[in-house]
Amino acid sequence: MGLDALDRRILTVLQSSGRISNSDLSEKVNLSPSACHRRVQRLDAEGYIRNYVALLDARKMGVGTTVFVEITLQGQADEVLDAFEKAVARIPDVLECHLMAGTADYLLKVVAENTEDFARIHRQFLARLPGVAQMQSSFALRTVFKTTALPV
Repeated sequence: MGLDALDRRILTVLQSSGRISNSDLSEKVNLSPSACHRRVQRLDAEGYIRNYVALLDARKMGVGTTVFVEITLQGQADEVLDAFEKAVARIPDVLECHLMAGTADYLLKVVAENTEDFARIHRQFLARLPGVAQMQSSFALRTVFKTTALPV
């Protein structure tokens, strides 16, 4: 099934207030609590809602430095890509890994305490990734805005 306007309103509210009670959610979207609950259950079962999480403050968690790392591999064979992807998924400091079109093969989003901590992450993990031909790191100076909300 597709999403109707009520489903979209529910998803919009849940993206900003994941811990909202069903009663409050139903009021916000102008729907009875039981109908709202059924819709949320359906959206969950159909995979529109992937997970409920707590978004942590990176600075308070001690990892206020964000580094974007462009990686170019030695080749594009499936086994090279698979080996790289499996290895990078095991690095706890890598928050995101994207297969790219363009000059780099992958773009990683890495968090670290500071530049010295990133140097450690680079030595212990990134420099040991299989199939890497070239790496380019860019440090974010300031996050202008950041959201996890998708347009609905």
